[in-house]
This record gives sequence, structure tokens and C-alpha cells, in this order.
Amino acid sequence: MLAGADGLGHLARALAGLLLAGAGLAGAAAADEAPAAGWSRALEHELMSPYCPGRSLVECPSPQATELRLWIQSQERAGVPREAVEKKLFEEFGEGLRQTPRAEGWGLAAYLVPSGALLAGGVVVIAFLRRQGGPAPAPPPAAPRDPELEREIDRELGDS
Repeated sequence: MLAGADGLGHLARALAGLLLAGAGLAGAAAADEAPAAGWSRALEHELMSPYCPGRSLVECPSPQATELRLWIQSQERAGVPREAVEKKLFEEFGEGLRQTPRAEGWGLAAYLVPSGALLAGGVVVIAFLRRQGGPAPAPPPAAPRDPELEREIDRELGDS
């Protein structure tokens, strides 16, 4: 019985060793990916691809887009500030890299026009609802009562 328990102990220790080794390998793999998970990845998600119209840089499968992503990552590893990389990219490829326009100049219109249209639509809806919610119509006037008819109804109801 003790030999069986000792065998289980060895098995448990071996299993624990395997688990620790696997965790160490996973940690090393995560450490290898950590430098590329900084601002370069975020920038790749924020930029449109100059090679695949309508796709972000991350979604573009072209070899040129892959080269551009690798260049951005190398700039981050070299310690180049994000702002400098963005400036160089916009100088080379233009404002078409932005997924959303800047909130200045003509780009500001992209934010103000829809907001103004929404506000104007709300005013129209409120004005319409106020017109529809006017005073309730007065009930129709009650018909004059005929005393002869009232006596006839009372007599009919009294017989039943």
C-alpha cells in the first residue's frame, strides 16, 4: 500500500514539474510578444491601409501592408516616438490613412453636420408631437331627454 502511495507521489511531482515547465514556456512566449504589443499594434489598428482600400492596416493581406506593419513595429523597438512615426506616415501616404477625420477645419464638418441634422430632426419631431397633442375634443352634447320616453322605459323595467 505504501509503495502505491509513493508511486502516486512521484507521478504528482512529475505532473507538477510538467505544468511548471509549460507555464515557463508560455511566459517566455508572452515575453517575446510583449515588445510588439505597445503603441505599434494600436497604431496598426487605427490606420487605414494605403494598399487595400476600405480596410485597416491590420486587415490588409497584401505584402506591402505586411512590410509597413513590420516597419512600424521596428520603429517602436528602435525607440522612435509614435507621433514621429505618424507624422512620417501621413507625409508619405496622406490623410487617407485616418479612419476618422480630425476634428478641425473641414474635418470638423464630419462631426457637426450629423449632429446638427439630428438636433433639427428632434425639433421637428417635438413640434409635430406638440401639434398632435392639443386639447382633447369636447364630448358631443347629450341628446335632450324626452319625458314621455323616460316614463315608457320606467314602465317596461317595472314589469320585468
